Amino acid sequence: MNDQGASGMVIDCESIGRTYREGPGKLTIFSDISLRVAAGETVSIVGSSGAGKTTLLNLLGGLDQPTSGDIRICGERIHRLSEGRRALFRSRNLGFVYQFHHLLPEFTALENVMMPCALGQQSLKDARERARSILEQVGLGDRLAHKPAELSGGERQRVAIARALVNDPQCVLMDEPTGNLDEQTANSVQAMIESLRDRLGTAFVVVTHDTGMARRLGRVMRLEQGQLHEDHEVAP
Repeated sequence: MNDQGASGMVIDCESIGRTYREGPGKLTIFSDISLRVAAGETVSIVGSSGAGKTTLLNLLGGLDQPTSGDIRICGERIHRLSEGRRALFRSRNLGFVYQFHHLLPEFTALENVMMPCALGQQSLKDARERARSILEQVGLGDRLAHKPAELSGGERQRVAIARALVNDPQCVLMDEPTGNLDEQTANSVQAMIESLRDRLGTAFVVVTHDTGMARRLGRVMRLEQGQLHEDHEVAP
């Protein structure tokens, strides 16, 4: 894994805000949010629809730019990097998992997981070996040659998680990773997140409506009315 920043935090955000132009006026999603996440920690972000949870995740991933404040990921101010350097930084340090797995249907599970390695300019041999290893770790060692249509919903999400982990990122950002899964499969994905976090020391930031899963995974933050605060009242 890559080195953390001087603060010892994988994520270290101070007073970040995001405002959008809306016609002649402005729409402020939030204006003063701070968040710190350590290596091997899972932080779940809950809140009502439209509160800005996905916007925050996009800022953490360098997919959007803050209007104000400072975002450090692994010690790097990602919002100050050029677009090309930011893309390279993401590929080396961050993994992404979404509610919809976004696998490429014409490629096998192994080929889908290999793609971030290829973008990181690894050799084909190394990419294949790394993808095979991580798929085995998520319990899909016997499904390497299957295409997404040949996999169950839970298996497709496991492939997506393997793809997010294949470059050994410091942090994985997840947006409703169990939103389309039945309860049993969602519990399986949750257990896998915990296992990978504990074995690999990866930090996870999970946006979810599943408050029970959020509490079981670890620290819970609630985003409401532009404020992010620790939530001690989420039911287990």
